[in-house]
Amino acid sequence: MLTALSRALADVTVGEVRLAGADLAGAVGACAAGLAGHDRVAVVATPTMQTVVAVAAGVVAGVTVVPVNPAAGEAERAHVLADSKPSLVLADTDVDLAARAPLPATPADDAAPPALVVYTSGTTGPPKGAVLSRRAVAACLDGLADAWSWTAGDVLAHALPLFHVHGLVLGTLGPLRIGSRLVRTPSFAPVDGASMYFAVPTMWGRLDARQLADMRTARLLVSGSASLPAHVFDRVREHSGHELVERYGLTESLIVTAARPGDDPRRPGQVGRPITGVGLRIGEADETGLGEVQLTGPTLFDGYHDRPDATAAAYTDDGWFRTGDLGRYDDRDGLRLLGRLATDLIKTGGFKVGAGEVEDALLSHPAVVEAAVTGEPDDDLGERIVAWIVCTEPVDADVLVQHVATGLAPHKRPRDVRFVDALPRTAMGKVQKARLR
Repeated sequence: MLTALSRALADVTVGEVRLAGADLAGAVGACAAGLAGHDRVAVVATPTMQTVVAVAAGVVAGVTVVPVNPAAGEAERAHVLADSKPSLVLADTDVDLAARAPLPATPADDAAPPALVVYTSGTTGPPKGAVLSRRAVAACLDGLADAWSWTAGDVLAHALPLFHVHGLVLGTLGPLRIGSRLVRTPSFAPVDGASMYFAVPTMWGRLDARQLADMRTARLLVSGSASLPAHVFDRVREHSGHELVERYGLTESLIVTAARPGDDPRRPGQVGRPITGVGLRIGEADETGLGEVQLTGPTLFDGYHDRPDATAAAYTDDGWFRTGDLGRYDDRDGLRLLGRLATDLIKTGGFKVGAGEVEDALLSHPAVVEAAVTGEPDDDLGERIVAWIVCTEPVDADVLVQHVATGLAPHKRPRDVRFVDALPRTAMGKVQKARLR
């Protein structure tokens, strides 16, 4: 599946560390040899060359990789490891970048065991592991290569985390399959010679005018993982001369649509047409064409790990995957996203955060008797997390924020805490979040 790596053509730089050609292939081969006898391996996915080597080793060795957020709280990490049951957990110190060995004589093909189990945001409870096949990863990357004319001559630059789809699949496995050079920087910034940039809207919004001007020589600037504010789109266009290209996907589907440079309209929220092989429809559309985005095709996941109930619930009776996203579609303009069917998925700083997971963390504090979490528009983050709290005794807002941060990843902490006497509820006891907003 990693075509460029098997031909010793790959060239990866992460921070100050660069491995290219035979050196990269040899490091991956040595790590792959150490995975013999394992079927599922967790990788603490720090933004390092060790993570790139470990994930690539798992892919070529036919081992399923479970990326773990290095900033996950103790409870979150414990859940992921207990649920996925890896036979080995790899940290940076377990990967020797100086070691060399041949790549496996018979690299794993697309029919081998799943490539990845990537855990979702935990919108309706604890995070679920989305099982992603090698065939799905290959279909996603080949479809994007076609849509964006992505070739071995490109140089991709990004500063994305390596524990979810954007940075790991698109930003790491993509270059290793296609053969383009990868430069992963500690913070998002211009890179000499880069022809492609991947980032989330928050990253694009934080670049200054000079940094954007230094990206004029690139051919493609891509934004994803969260909705793109219009003012960020306009500012990037003003200073870089580029209109940001958007794409759309989920952990369970990988990337399914992408705006094609030169062909598709560039407007914030316009995320292009389906890539090769993907079927898209709008389910139960209203008179304006607004409805749920539903999908079929080779990029879809195999299901949730050990959760056949959740897997079945994710599909319609006729076998289409239900994304939970609202949108409109036409063949000329492609897909336009317009929100969520539910109110409990918050997209903040390029991450997806499940309100229920944050609410559970808040309710574990002894002073909290009721908690509701919502997302509100934020010019920098896309959405900021807001906690609505009913307490039995006075408690400082910062104490509650820190309480969440100790159990969950830092990006899941509330940015606002608002104390109320009671939460509005229906007769059935369900919190009416629309009334809180």
